[in-house]
Amino acid sequence: MKVEVLLPQWGMGMSEGTVASWLKKVGDHVKEDEPLAEIEAEKATQELESPATGILSEILVQEGQEAQVRSVIAIIETGD
Repeated sequence: MKVEVLLPQWGMGMSEGTVASWLKKVGDHVKEDEPLAEIEAEKATQELESPATGILSEILVQEGQEAQVRSVIAIIETGD
């Protein structure tokens, strides 16, 4: 099963964020709630946690790129 990793909205005024760095790469096994990436938004950096346990199969937004809140930035394959 594919699980979409969405860019969360951490603050009321937040509409977009920049992927500062990916802490995992495609093919890595990830656990639910494990840090996946660092996101810069509103002059602060937050850790984005994995929504599921599985394999990081796709990164759709590369480091340094911006994404809109609630947009899909990566895909995790759960094996279900």
